[in-house]
Amino acid sequence: MSIDNEKALPEPVRRLGVALSGGGARGFAHAGALKAIEEAGLKPDIIAGVSAGSIVAVLYAAGIRPDEMLRLFSERAFTDFASIQLGSGGLFGIEKFKNFIMKAIGGDRNLEDFNIPVYLGVTDLDHGVPHEFHTGPAGVRMMASCSIPVVFKPVRIDGTYYVDGGVLRNHPAWIIRDKCETLIGVNVSPMSLTHKSNTLLGVALRTYNMMLKANQAEDMALCDVSVQTPEISHYSPFNLKLIKNVFESGYMHTRRALRDAGMWQQNQ
Repeated sequence: MSIDNEKALPEPVRRLGVALSGGGARGFAHAGALKAIEEAGLKPDIIAGVSAGSIVAVLYAAGIRPDEMLRLFSERAFTDFASIQLGSGGLFGIEKFKNFIMKAIGGDRNLEDFNIPVYLGVTDLDHGVPHEFHTGPAGVRMMASCSIPVVFKPVRIDGTYYVDGGVLRNHPAWIIRDKCETLIGVNVSPMSLTHKSNTLLGVALRTYNMMLKANQAEDMALCDVSVQTPEISHYSPFNLKLIKNVFESGYMHTRRALRDAGMWQQNQ
């Protein structure tokens, strides 16, 4: 039988997977969660991220340690990464942000080149379905996963337009559930209706938050350990001033969840 006619070999099932939700600046809780996972004596063998979770997933897969992620964004503001681009399908462009992340990981690299397999969840805007990337240039795929509709313009990849993965599936457990034996999921987007701004940006963010609430419960149920960070639910997704608090929230809740699940090693 020729190789062309043979069925592709199935992907290996990894031991431990980590799935990171969307949530804007609240995504720094993911870095804290990864620190707790490491301190528990665990090592992720595969990682998936959506929106903010895709940023942490790419950084972590590229070898950036959780504490270094925090230092990387300290003293930064939203305006350092976004520029106004009215009339382009979104209010802001985030090319500067992509360049910042690519510089941090040593240049524009492909997803398949990282030491840890990494999967990024996006929304296929042209066909109205969730989609994932695990190969190809990391920068543009990460941008697509983060492109909140109206706020950021859609990202075109191979002729198709993509937007934030959180529009349809804000939690990427669905992407790697069948690729790992144990799955830890971290959700940093519990529902909050405290932001009542009626500006164009405010309405866009409130609508986005409602979409996240509606579509993440099913994926959270797929996880063996599901971590939530309720006290940061009212934090603005674009406010980087409180990232230390956000980081600590992710760390403490993940530490507690792993202990409750009996996954914290005795000597830790």
